[in-house]
Order: sequence, then C-alpha cells, then structure tokens
Amino acid sequence: MFDTILIANRGEIALREIRACKELGIRSVLAHSSRDTDSLPARLADETVCIGPPPAKQSYLNAAMILQAALNTGAQAVHPGYGFLSEDADFADACRAAGLTLIGPPPEVMAELGSKVSARRLMSRSGLPLLPGATEPLDLPAARDLADRIGYPLLIKAAAGGGGRGMGVARDAGTLADVFRTTQATAATLFGDARVYAERYLSRARHVEVQILADRHGNVVHLGERDCSLQRRHQKLVEESPAPALPEDLVARIRAAAVTGARAAGYQGAGTFEFLVECGDRPAAFYFMEVNCRIQVEHPVTEMVTGIDLVAEQIRVAAGEPLRVRQRDIVLSGTAIECRINAENPARGFAPAPGTITELSLPAGPFVRVDTHVHPGCRIAPEYDSMIAKIIAWAPDRDTAIARMRRALSETSVHGAGLHTTAGFLDGLIDSAEFRTATHTTSHVDTLTGRRAA
Repeated sequence: MFDTILIANRGEIALREIRACKELGIRSVLAHSSRDTDSLPARLADETVCIGPPPAKQSYLNAAMILQAALNTGAQAVHPGYGFLSEDADFADACRAAGLTLIGPPPEVMAELGSKVSARRLMSRSGLPLLPGATEPLDLPAARDLADRIGYPLLIKAAAGGGGRGMGVARDAGTLADVFRTTQATAATLFGDARVYAERYLSRARHVEVQILADRHGNVVHLGERDCSLQRRHQKLVEESPAPALPEDLVARIRAAAVTGARAAGYQGAGTFEFLVECGDRPAAFYFMEVNCRIQVEHPVTEMVTGIDLVAEQIRVAAGEPLRVRQRDIVLSGTAIECRINAENPARGFAPAPGTITELSLPAGPFVRVDTHVHPGCRIAPEYDSMIAKIIAWAPDRDTAIARMRRALSETSVHGAGLHTTAGFLDGLIDSAEFRTATHTTSHVDTLTGRRAA
C-alpha cells in the first residue's frame, strides 16, 4: 500500500479522497491553487503544496508543477479525482515515467478509451451495440454523407473530452454546417482537439451507466447501474441507483456489456460505461456511448446501495491489490438518489451565480449524506465548477427515497451576495410526474425549461 498520495484536485472530491486516505492510514498531500489555500481540503490534508495561481491552466492543469509537488513530498501515487487531468493519457504517461502511480487505468487504456472514436471501434469489435454513426473523425463533407445514410437528427460530438461538453444536435441539413463548426470550435477550446464524429441522435432516451471495478489480476465486477437521465443540455443534475422501471433482462444485458467492454479494454481501477436506452413502443434497445476513466461525480449513489467505498477500492487496486469482492458478493439494496447543488440561477437560464457564502444550512437526518467542501465564509469562485454540494438520500424503496430527498432539499439553505442555487429547481424536478413514474428521458429538463439540447 502507498505511504503518501498526492491529491491533484479541489473541492468536494479532494475532500472525499483525503478522508479515504485517512481511513486507509495513508498520508495525504493536497496540491492546490492559491485560491484554495484556506479551503476545507487544505485544512484537513496532512500536507499542502501551492502549485500556482487561481486559473486552472496555471495550477490544476499544470502537469509539471503537479509532478514536481508529488516528487518533492515523497508521494508514490497521484489521485486526479474527476475533471482537470483525470482522463489525460499524457499526464498518466508522465506519472509513470516519473515513477509515480496514477490512480486510474494504464496510460494506453486511457488513451484508447479517452477518444470516443477509438472507444467505439473497440466496443464494436467486442460485440457491444452502437448507435449508427462514424467510427472515425469526420470532416463536414463526410458528416453530410453520413447524414444522408442514417438520417437526421444527427449528434455531432467531440472525439476527446467528456462531462457532457462538446456536443451539438443538427436537426436537418440546413443546420448541419453551423452545428458542425461550432462543435469543432468548442472541442478545440475545451479539449485542445478539434476532431469530431457523429452518430444518430435519440430524442427519447434514458442515460444509464454501469459502475465497474477491475484489478490488474484480471478480475472485473460491476456494481449495478445508475440512471442519469435528468440533465440540462447534457449536464447531469440528478442521478439514482438502480435505474428504475427497466426490464430485468435489459438491465442484465447492459451490466454484462459493461463487464465485457472492461475486459476487452484491459481496464484497471474504477470506471463507468455509459449507455443510451431508447424509449418507445418497441422493446427497449441500448447502445454503448462512452467510457469515463475516473471516479464519477455520482459515485455516492452506488456506494449507498452497495456499501462499497469506491475511492478506497480505487486506491487498493492502484497499489496492486486484487479486488476484495466477487460479483456474487455484490448486492444492491434499496434506492439512492443524488442531487447536485450548483451555484447557478435557474431563473436566468442557469447562469453561474458565484459569491461568498454568508449563511449555510445543509441537511442531515437518517440515511442522508452530504458531500461538500463549503462552509460560511467560503467563496464559490468563478474560476472553477459551480458545485456547492451533493446531497444523497437512501431508502428501502424509490418513493421513500424521493420523499427523503425532498425533505433534505427543503433543509438546504445557502445565502450570500449574488449567490443563487439550484436546490428549489431540483425539488420541483424530482416531484414531477415524469420522474415519479420513471417516464422521464434525457430531454425532460430541456423541455421543461423551454430549451433544446444543443
């Protein structure tokens, strides 16, 4: 087991990793920007190293400074969390070259799965179902040819990156050129890679993902599935496990596909295989979408229904230990729901609403978990993600879990000059008839807010 781990992230996920390290008896070193010097993760880490000024490119995305911090503090491993450098294969390779273990899959696996195009090729060869579309990056003429073959609407997607960013829907031939060029420009700005591909767009679909764990000894297990269909413009808002109101045989096939894909890729660590489930009159079909080579924001719902600490398992696997559980040992119990509380103003199109927290009240009570790094006096900075907290509620059945989450949201109060949160909006969302009856799709939120996914 590692003696020291450098945590190359911030906010609630950095705090989550520090807590896992403490429970495992591992010394934690937090690499942070100057903006986060007085953050809660910095207060609780065993050691801190400032790696640069607030802009992420000069700190949390500064691979050279992070590697130097790890080497200077005697760390044997780097935990990247999610976002920032967590799925950067070049960073993973640089860690290996420096004699450090990146807590994630090997660089070559990350490189193959990090490109959605090469991931699609691999999963197609492994027998996973794909939406009709490209298996190579496209230029605009090739995209037009593809649309002529498979029809509209067409989803244009960045080949690199993730997190629901770098996508656009071309609904007809007249919009294709604009959507294609806009997505290329977005991909270049966000991911430094302007390559895009395209696939058929499902206007009525559920977003279902499977959590897997794999070790370097050939063991792979799934920990059930999560439904992430409540999302605004491809950004997830609410997640739950297990996915409700899906046929048992379909769920079994989706879970098996994730394990098959992980084995085919030679995956190691915690990862998520994402699928779209087509909704309609005919029997539901599912399609592979992408792989997230990291811990997910929504991992707590899986922890709540399985009782397995995913971050601790990540660390153990990265240290070379075999998985401590087999598939027969994993049993899902009850329902868990997660709501992401962001500093955004729903009344202004979810515009960012950062500021300094002056008053804070977060929920508690039976079977309610809150993952957060904030406290009174804490500033929600405009340089970073606007997440304030993740509220997770568990109950033996879904109706009770919804009621418990609504109670938890009613106890959530965050105040500060200029601050707005999504708590009230999320309460209305999970109280909607579509969510309660599990008839919601990925377009539900955009329909409610009068927006089209783009």
